[in-house]
Amino acid sequence: MKPNSGTLVINIMNGGKAEAYEGVYQCTARNERGAAISNNIVIRPSRSPLWTKEKLEPNQVREGDSLVLHCRPPVGLPPPIIFWMDNAFQRLPQSERVSQGLNGDLYFSNVQPEDTREDYICYARFNHTQTIQQKQPISVKVFSTKPVTERQPILLTPTGSTSTKVELRGNVLLLECIAAGLPTPVIHWIKEGGELPANRTFFENFKKTLKIIDVSEADSGNYKCIARNILGSAHHVISVTVKAAPYWITAPRNLVLSPGEDGTLICRANGNPKPNISWLANGVPIAIAPEDPSRKVDGDTIIFSHVQERSSAVYQCNASNEYGYLLANAFVNVLAEPPRILTPANKLYQVIADSPALLDCAYFGSPKPEIEWFKGVKGSILRGSEYVFHDNGTLEIPVAQKDSTGTYTCVARNELGKIQNEVQLEVKDPTMIIKQPEYKVIQRYGQVSFECIIKHDSTLLPTVIWLKDNDELPDDERFLVGKDNLTIMNVTDKDDGTYTCIVNTTLDSVSASAVLTVVAAPPTPAIIYARPNPPFDLELTGQLERSVELSWIPGDENNSPITNFVIEYEDGLHEPGVWNYQTEVPGTQTTVQLKLSPYVNYSFRVIAVNEIGRSQPSEPSEQYLTKSANPDENPSNVQGIGSEPDNLVITWESLKGFQSNGPGLQYKVSWRQKDVDDEWTSVIVANVSKYIVSGTPTFVPYEIKVQALNDLGYAPEPSEVIGHSGEDLPMVAPGNVQVHVINSTLAKVHWDPVPLKTVRGHLQGYKVYYWKVQSLSRRSRRHVEKKILTFRGNKTFGMLPGLEPYSSYKLNVRVVNGKGEGPASPDKVFKTPEGVPSSPSFLKITNPTLDSLTLEWGSPTHPNGVLTSYILKFQPINNTHELGPLVEIRIPANESSLILKNLNYSTRYKFYFNAQTSVGSGNQITEEAVTIMDEGKMAGILRPAVGAGKAMASRQVDIATQGWFIGLMCAVALLILILLIVCFIRRNKGGKYPVKEKEDAHADPEIQPMKEDDGTFGEYSDAEDHKPLKKGSRTPSDRTVKKEDSDDSLVDYGEGVNGQFNEDGSFIGQYSGKKEKEPAEGNESSEAPSPVNAMNSFV
Repeated sequence: MKPNSGTLVINIMNGGKAEAYEGVYQCTARNERGAAISNNIVIRPSRSPLWTKEKLEPNQVREGDSLVLHCRPPVGLPPPIIFWMDNAFQRLPQSERVSQGLNGDLYFSNVQPEDTREDYICYARFNHTQTIQQKQPISVKVFSTKPVTERQPILLTPTGSTSTKVELRGNVLLLECIAAGLPTPVIHWIKEGGELPANRTFFENFKKTLKIIDVSEADSGNYKCIARNILGSAHHVISVTVKAAPYWITAPRNLVLSPGEDGTLICRANGNPKPNISWLANGVPIAIAPEDPSRKVDGDTIIFSHVQERSSAVYQCNASNEYGYLLANAFVNVLAEPPRILTPANKLYQVIADSPALLDCAYFGSPKPEIEWFKGVKGSILRGSEYVFHDNGTLEIPVAQKDSTGTYTCVARNELGKIQNEVQLEVKDPTMIIKQPEYKVIQRYGQVSFECIIKHDSTLLPTVIWLKDNDELPDDERFLVGKDNLTIMNVTDKDDGTYTCIVNTTLDSVSASAVLTVVAAPPTPAIIYARPNPPFDLELTGQLERSVELSWIPGDENNSPITNFVIEYEDGLHEPGVWNYQTEVPGTQTTVQLKLSPYVNYSFRVIAVNEIGRSQPSEPSEQYLTKSANPDENPSNVQGIGSEPDNLVITWESLKGFQSNGPGLQYKVSWRQKDVDDEWTSVIVANVSKYIVSGTPTFVPYEIKVQALNDLGYAPEPSEVIGHSGEDLPMVAPGNVQVHVINSTLAKVHWDPVPLKTVRGHLQGYKVYYWKVQSLSRRSRRHVEKKILTFRGNKTFGMLPGLEPYSSYKLNVRVVNGKGEGPASPDKVFKTPEGVPSSPSFLKITNPTLDSLTLEWGSPTHPNGVLTSYILKFQPINNTHELGPLVEIRIPANESSLILKNLNYSTRYKFYFNAQTSVGSGNQITEEAVTIMDEGKMAGILRPAVGAGKAMASRQVDIATQGWFIGLMCAVALLILILLIVCFIRRNKGGKYPVKEKEDAHADPEIQPMKEDDGTFGEYSDAEDHKPLKKGSRTPSDRTVKKEDSDDSLVDYGEGVNGQFNEDGSFIGQYSGKKEKEPAEGNESSEAPSPVNAMNSFV
């Protein structure tokens, strides 16, 4: 047996024989209040036996004779499906001449030479075991004789002149007649002394089988099949008797009584033969059950008198005959409960003036409480025709007025107590369109505006929507919607149509429409296009009971041809002053034959239509009163929907006045419970559109029909519709609720569906209520906000999205029908796993120094689990926004600040900060900060530039890009160039001398002359100066001076310079020396400053 369930599972997939479990099973459910039992459940194993071996002789048949090929399939459980095929597994063709009987045999009314073959094979398919058994092939050989003798029909099956057939009520009746003869006979069926039932009779197997579905006792009788050909006929009479297994007339229903009350359990069933009724109490025959003095059994009724709480029990009614049995459980619950009001306190109801107001007062109690309504705090009890008091406690005010606004008090009392509840009613002014849009005719490319000015209750917020031809406005900027108007710019032909202004509030809706007609601009001012003049001289001729001929003379068409005429009529007898559309005819026609209805006092008028619009209506014709007659039609839209658990409200759309066809219109309303052999119950009501049947069982199907009648007679027999009596709240909650947590934010909930009988109404679906109980990380409870998910239909599972990680939740499931919700299942607790946390609530960076920064942060708003650590990553950023190497630090989860040391001064850093749980890292936040600058060192480096030190230290200006510096460098370069040119000229003029020659002969290899091609200095080198260039000697790209090289200058390295100037004079070289020197206090040098030294002082 399944856990937490009464379901018994028998599994033979892993061994065991099905025969071992064959038998009759019954389930008993028991608690301290009683015991309920189920119907008997019979388990039988399926069987698919093999065909018995038999020797089949070939069939030799004379052409024209009849032939029967017997199948005789093995007896299986359930019975097999029979079909005939050949060796190629192709079905053998069947016709009026050759067909298969209900017993599986293949019948030939007469054989033909083409019937000769050796592979007539009968197959038996056992669906339950999914097997097919094959009979040995049968051989048929047809030999011809000339001439072929024709014969009159004889019946192959059934044999004899009469036979009998017994069938059960509700089953399908199959009657078969197969005849032999040449030519092939044709079969006809009749019922002696009656007609074959319409809509339930079908003919199969080329009319050889008569099929009647859903048979009842009325289908008993003699059915005759007649086989005919040109030589004669044969017939057979089958006497059919319809028996019936028991079926319910009134099944026992649960009974709730209070101590000392009386009650009855009624169990009425019918059948053929009539069933025997027996009672059980808690699964034991009532004759041997514990005695209860308050109980008396009287045939199909148990009468309870002055019950006590110990009288609670479950009673079973068994109705049986030789064809079956019915078993029903009914719980008699003796309950003493003070009144309870289920409607929420101070519930607010809002309605529009002059409309009905329904104020709920749902209640429960035993004995059944009495309900009273009061208005105001100290008001008197409400009575009178202006109020309607419903059995379920609802107060109805059919026409609510402004003075109906106020507080209403519902009081429920029984002998065990009293309780009251207050609700509020607000009556609002209706929304009105006080200036409606008007009909407009506009020329193409013009501008038109429709007004829609509204008046509404000041507490309601209206919304105005414009439609074109009952659809949304085109997505076009030419359409301008204002507060109370619609304007169309640059009108085109496609703007022609009907424009509707719809005003909606939460309580009502109103609308108004107007037609826009777009016309072409007149070609010349002389031609005026207009709507046609109305027709005149209307005349009625050829008056008959159902028709008349109308003729007229058209009016002036006003330069636009008349396209059609619209004919309207007025019913002066039923709707005087109201004109209705009758028909329309082409503009070339001036007479029309009109169909009329009886009992209508007709007047007609004609409207002419052209491209511009419609003319004014013509003057009415003379009146013509048609004679009365029976109604031609019945009311439409017949429905049966219960408003209470014990009633059936039958509604229909009443016939219009002219449809009554005569005076004294009434309706015959008929109903009977479906699937119960009851007679129709009928009442005749006045010209209304609703009738309420009281005292019905809860939510059972009814057959309903509504027939119109007047003083002259009835309308045709109406069609039946199926309705249901009123719904009641579901009785049980879904069981076996299970929750499968998919991830930290999503869960799947399963439940077992409730039995449809306990729904007691149309199953609309299931509602899952779920709410967060607490967060597992914070351990703090909060206000419970329940969420609801609705799953339509008979679903048994659903997804719960949007859950919060690492939290505890509860849920329950309820079934929903048209009446409301059933009881909730027991609360199910589930927990979501940890997730990744949200980002830290903040990150602040404070206290910057030369080499350190202080970081402070806040824990994540949503930790979504237990925090394990924080991750800090940071990297430097230079002035070109390039990122340096990334450093990562893991910080314990209980820390909230950190001091970062050993940072570079005057450097911008970017920080990335996030929190971690055991699941992973959450979103990170970023911040940037800068360490402060060593202003003293900067001032020392920049001293040679008098007056510029302070500004450069604070602003870090790159002088190599300043205009004055570039100009100065250009001037120095120009002076040097002029000096070299002068020296070169003087040398050429002076000639050679010994010293010069000696210098030329022994040129100093360490001195390289200035390159004339690019204007750069040669490289100066010391004999020992072949060391690598110093690292870090280049000025940083962010124009800050690093400490280790801030005091170096070309003076410190003498002539050991390795550098050059750009074309703009800025120095881009690197310098090297014989040895590294300790940083000096200043830039003083004993050597005379060279131009290069001078330039370096500006760098």
